[in-house]
Amino acid sequence: MDLGLTGKTALVAAASKGLGKATAIQLAKEGASVHIVSRDEQALKQTKDAIIKASGNENVFYSVCDITDAKDILHAVESAKQHTGTIDILINNAGGPPAGKLLDFSDGDWQQAFELNLLSFVRFIRAAAPIMKENGGGHILNIASSSIKQTIDNLLLSNTFRAGIVGLAKSLSQELAPANILINTLGPGKIHTDRVDQLDQKAADLQGRSLENVQKESQAAIPLGRYGTPEEFAKMAVFLCSSANSYITGQSFVVDGGMVKSIG
Repeated sequence: MDLGLTGKTALVAAASKGLGKATAIQLAKEGASVHIVSRDEQALKQTKDAIIKASGNENVFYSVCDITDAKDILHAVESAKQHTGTIDILINNAGGPPAGKLLDFSDGDWQQAFELNLLSFVRFIRAAAPIMKENGGGHILNIASSSIKQTIDNLLLSNTFRAGIVGLAKSLSQELAPANILINTLGPGKIHTDRVDQLDQKAADLQGRSLENVQKESQAAIPLGRYGTPEEFAKMAVFLCSSANSYITGQSFVVDGGMVKSIG
């Protein structure tokens, strides 16, 4: 299937590693020009080189951006527009907030998680949507978590703000549809990234068990019997942001190997 991404331009947030990086690589493989952002310039340089090597596509650019900083986000969007001419695709992404329960978190923790995992998405969309409107349309994808379908124990902050992302996308799907801008949310289940390793290690520490045993038990609860790869997640992400998707908007999906039991 031709995804129609050759000549398209994409801005990918939090793209120096993990799911953001994998999605940027897949976009580049499909012929899109890619602009990646992260706080770490050295990591961005390395990721740029990795994307070019993996894809053979040299249309890869970057800008340093703390996605909790409104000015940085505006600068990143403007830089992407300058490098690529426009923005056809926006991939909203952010690192996950700390694990924990109600009494573990202060007001400051809640505020930080809000700015990282919800407000940053709002700010990127607010900056990029007018560019897409001028261009006749576009695709926005919010990377969230499988908690958009089923809450995850000991991840109160994530459960709260990931749900907010779904409400944001559903509302904006109505508002942006007349401009031919499609927006969807994609939640990873147990995709083998640094974040999942960190959460598994924390669970192992709390339970006094080995990391290997925790991971084996976690994988056994997944119908496909294993963790997914970032590349598997990225393929779904890229489809939703391609011209092959011309009629799906306001929807929420998970890439989870069948782990989530919810039918909603």
